[in-house]
Amino acid sequence: MLGKNQSVFDKGALASTKPGKQLIRQKLFKSKGYRLFDRYKTESEENFADFARRFAAELHGAISSDGSPHDTVQRFADEVGSPEMGLSPSGADAARDRLQNMDELRIRVDRILDSNFVKMTFPVFNALYDGAVALRGDDRGGDGLRRDVVEGHIMAIDLSEPMDRIVDKDEDVKYLDDYRLMNPYILGLARRRISRGGDAILGSFEAGFADARLGQDLDEQLKSAPGEITEDDMTTSYKKYRAVMGTAGRNMALAERPLGDVFYLGMAKAAEGVGCGNEIEDSIRDRAAKVPSWPLYYSVLSGSSETGFEAAARKGDLYLQDARLAISLLPEEFEATELLEFLFVTMEHYNRYWYDRMLQLGAWDEFDSKLPARGGADVNGKGKGQ
Repeated sequence: MLGKNQSVFDKGALASTKPGKQLIRQKLFKSKGYRLFDRYKTESEENFADFARRFAAELHGAISSDGSPHDTVQRFADEVGSPEMGLSPSGADAARDRLQNMDELRIRVDRILDSNFVKMTFPVFNALYDGAVALRGDDRGGDGLRRDVVEGHIMAIDLSEPMDRIVDKDEDVKYLDDYRLMNPYILGLARRRISRGGDAILGSFEAGFADARLGQDLDEQLKSAPGEITEDDMTTSYKKYRAVMGTAGRNMALAERPLGDVFYLGMAKAAEGVGCGNEIEDSIRDRAAKVPSWPLYYSVLSGSSETGFEAAARKGDLYLQDARLAISLLPEEFEATELLEFLFVTMEHYNRYWYDRMLQLGAWDEFDSKLPARGGADVNGKGKGQ
């Protein structure tokens, strides 16, 4: 639909799964959910290039006008509690010199915006915001506030892309120092936009951002001891998904209860559900269970990658069931209910598609050979129990 890997949603891929076939039928018969989705997808596609241009221009202005980029980067690294996000003074100056070239900065911005979470949530946030406005009968701030709140949270979600690439070192390696420089300015732009919604919305965002960092911090720690991961560890790690996306959902209702809490539940669980599918997708790419991930945890627990990936696919289904529960809590007059139902089917298709690809790959012996020992700290290069 709007994801990074368009092949997941082409006709052949959709026809390969049960939920994908449901999407084909909904499009064919133009269900209300599909019509709403198409409306918001079209709006997002039409506005995305302008958003990316404005994002890059504001980022360029913030970077160029900062007289002490090293100090700015260091404050960000201290705030998020990750020395990995820091730069030396000479490294910060070199990155700023590169990024003062707008063409180079646009390349970096376009790469981090090429993200499933960014592209698939833009239309969802707009729909949630509009639905909340209709229920309140109060469009305070008009289109300007809508744009600020939605784009601010999209920027905050996008911040996870460069941060993840810095930690994982598995993508855009030549740009990592540039991403380190960009991070604090991206966060600053996000905060500035979100703050226009008022103290309650900004406070909600700050609490969610802090919670997400707890998950990300644990994520980094677990990479050094993959055989010792527990269920509690994985639940905490998944704050990196649910805190950011759930908080964004809450703020589409301007952080007002009870609707904001319902939005939080639906978006948080949907993000966790798609996280399971993303872990399977990344594991196929890397030819090893991602560290950390539900597939790895269940594989180590059972001693079998085949069993572990099946359990992870079922875990994704459970998250999406909880997301659907949120739909049942929405007021009857909420106008975007069918759109959300349609979107949850797309998530089911996404997860099923990648699990089926894993089954087709069938490289269970290879995956088993790369599992760490239960309670051990090995991961790449040593086999299970070695």
